[in-house]
Amino acid sequence: MKPARRRLLAAAAAAVLAGCGFELRRAPQLPFRTIALSGFDRFSPLAEELRMNINASPTTQVVEAASQAQVVIEALVDARERSVVASTAAGQVRELQLRARLQFRLRNAAGRELIPATEIVLSRDMSYSESLALAKEQEEALLYRSMQSDIVAQVMRRLAAVQGIV
Repeated sequence: MKPARRRLLAAAAAAVLAGCGFELRRAPQLPFRTIALSGFDRFSPLAEELRMNINASPTTQVVEAASQAQVVIEALVDARERSVVASTAAGQVRELQLRARLQFRLRNAAGRELIPATEIVLSRDMSYSESLALAKEQEEALLYRSMQSDIVAQVMRRLAAVQGIV
């Protein structure tokens, strides 16, 4: 294919994508400049992912001290749960249910609640086999990471919708 024709096709494809409103997803613009994370475990993977997503926002930064923040997101519950859903007659586990749970609230510097206590619970079912224990352990970790990312995305959308900060 000739270089001129290739450039023309690339320009046409770009024009079509631009005309349809295609745009890469980016971090939402949050309506406050600083936020503090409170109540999370020290090494919580959920808190770390939330911190990275908030810092990716062009308008907001995470600060360590609540006294320096315009708003504080307080984790009331940050938990991962695992329960047996099905087992064989011999008592071997066949299916597990994994749950990721975050209960949080958002308040401003004056202590007024902007988002009342809200709970996000996600669950995934997973088959299990003793002969594939290592692979199933990796699958479980992958499912937890996926649920964690979903929870962070939901929290970010809720933070972006907050109004009346002052």
